[in-house]
Amino acid sequence: MRADLTLMALARESNRYLLTRLIAKATRKLHRPKTRLQDTMTDACERFGGTKPRATRRAAEAASSSRDRAA
Repeated sequence: MRADLTLMALARESNRYLLTRLIAKATRKLHRPKTRLQDTMTDACERFGGTKPRATRRAAEAASSSRDRAA
């Protein structure tokens, strides 16, 4: 169900307003003619639910940049 996908995406992005905007943008970019808009929206939710959390990505980027500076 899309509600489960939304909850998974909320675990990745805690700001609901930002999540809604991101899914709307992704839906507009991913949508193909002659397909259901609901299917495209579900696909966008699945993609956001399957990515790494933003905080984890930032921590990983910070760690890699500090390693680069030390070298």
